Amino acid sequence: MSDRLYTVLLYSDDQAVRDRMRLAVGTRPAPDLAVEFVEASDYDECVRLVDEYEIDLMLLDGEANPGGGLGIARQIKDDRADAPPTCVVIARAADRWLAAYARVDATLVHPLDPVATGQTVAGLLRERAAGAAPVR
Repeated sequence: MSDRLYTVLLYSDDQAVRDRMRLAVGTRPAPDLAVEFVEASDYDECVRLVDEYEIDLMLLDGEANPGGGLGIARQIKDDRADAPPTCVVIARAADRWLAAYARVDATLVHPLDPVATGQTVAGLLRERAAGAAPVR
């Protein structure tokens, strides 16, 4: 895994939120994992990037407007058999039930904790590399 560069899609309508996501993940969420980022600020751009690039992980803002990350996650999971692992950043831990309905693989809560974010992203990328279905 050490030589592979993983692509993480950051989605939010707010550039500041995407910046915070990028900083929380970092370019090396774990010593053995290196990532690059692509960004989307609306639903259409998000879907286009998933269609055009090999996205290894989607990190979506559940509070984005008008298309929230939970809705986008559900739509992509419904439309694609090969949907990448998905982590949604939510505002309230109580919204995890919505994330389960949207079939996301992991959730994080605003404000992002860099340690928890790195561990979550690393775990999802390792599962993807191993070809395993992510554990919810």
